[in-house]
Amino acid sequence: MGSVQVTVNGRAYSVACDDGQEAHVTRLGSYLEQKVGQLVKAVGQVGDARLLVMASLTITDELVDTDQALTQLKTLVAKGSQGGEPLSMPAAAPRPAPPPPPVVPQQAPHEAVLAEALESLADRIEAIAAELEQDYL
Repeated sequence: MGSVQVTVNGRAYSVACDDGQEAHVTRLGSYLEQKVGQLVKAVGQVGDARLLVMASLTITDELVDTDQALTQLKTLVAKGSQGGEPLSMPAAAPRPAPPPPPVVPQQAPHEAVLAEALESLADRIEAIAAELEQDYL
């Protein structure tokens, strides 16, 4: 079993993979690091857990868009192979502009306490996840 070191948002993770898949997993890690870097530029350092969730949603959106385009192409190919209309590429739907960074409103004192507690919980979850990763990888 292979293993690679992937760095995301300045934190190194050891990731197990099948033998021969090291280069591929390293490329995936680089892609994730790129997405997280883009998010950090847009919204700042909002915690590793939040950044990874946001990056996951961004990548999932890309995957869904690609899957939908592939389905359209398969439909076109199927129609073309059955003597239907000539094959033509569908026009790509324009991607919406990324949302602007959120405006952080002034917080009431109790909101600041809640925000701090939430950040503390996120840090604890990250620590637990890191321990589990060490135990199972």
